[in-house]
Amino acid sequence: MKYYLGVDAGGSKTYTLITDEQGNIIGKGHSGNGNHQLGVDQARANITHSVEMALQQANLTRSDIEFAFFGLAGADRPIDYTILRPLIGELGFPQHEIDCDTMIALRAGTAQPYGVVLICGSGTNSAGRNRHGQFYQCGGFNYQFGDFGGGGTLAVEVFRSVIRAWDGRETPTLLTNLLLEALGFSTVKDMFDDFMDNNKYVPLHTAKLLFQAAHQGDEVALRILRIQGEELGKAATAIIKRLNMEQESFNVVLAGSVIARGEGAYIQAYIEQAVSEIAPHASLVKLNVEPVVGAVWLAMEAGGKALSSEVYEKLKTVSDYQSIQLLDKTRM
Repeated sequence: MKYYLGVDAGGSKTYTLITDEQGNIIGKGHSGNGNHQLGVDQARANITHSVEMALQQANLTRSDIEFAFFGLAGADRPIDYTILRPLIGELGFPQHEIDCDTMIALRAGTAQPYGVVLICGSGTNSAGRNRHGQFYQCGGFNYQFGDFGGGGTLAVEVFRSVIRAWDGRETPTLLTNLLLEALGFSTVKDMFDDFMDNNKYVPLHTAKLLFQAAHQGDEVALRILRIQGEELGKAATAIIKRLNMEQESFNVVLAGSVIARGEGAYIQAYIEQAVSEIAPHASLVKLNVEPVVGAVWLAMEAGGKALSSEVYEKLKTVSDYQSIQLLDKTRM
């Protein structure tokens, strides 16, 4: 029996999954931040802990793993790989590979080994791979380097729109009462003074207020979500052009909490419009499989095993890490 290991190391969590060649989950691990850009030592410790947990549960050693694939947040530029290749090499897997976490999200979202992925969670990132294996990443850094959006930016847009409506620079918005209630303030002035005097940052969870307001037809919220959709559409267009995929049939995988859930429809229409204009044979699909599954599939393929329909169907039901735990318990 052959065994495969996949890792999804992100900025807030690291997940590890081990399966046999038939797609049965036999080991899982989890830990915190795995992004070296937020701390190399912390990332090393968390990735190691997650991997060790999965190996122990599977009762396997590193030499038992046919291939290990690591999807790593922060694997964006050549300078990152000078850090990450030795870091992952220290784990001692005989056969392994690393790639940006965008690629495991792409692989988890489509049955094809190529396509485009747009990630919009706490931040944004986008990348693609064509049928010839050529790769291109667009963005994934911050506003200064060309990006817009993700939960962090959208939360700030909520806050500043309320401030601008309060001081007269913006039209009135339903976001005002929603934000005051969410943060526990009676007036915008009280909120303004508290955030200014105490140098506070806008909580990430307030980004969801945009969808609540948009659902009620709020023009300010709808405008912000439209801009987010247009920006993601521009990223998709840039990737498709760079990889010469205009006439290809492929999936554009939407990943991340902002666009992969039901509320993402307010954003998705603008992405779809941009993509259809340049690549009419492309299809938008929402990622509903945990990205670590994509890492396992890539491990299998890198290890020389063709991904069978049986294995694909068995693992594509893993829609979140809790379901991984559930699946595991049913086999105990």
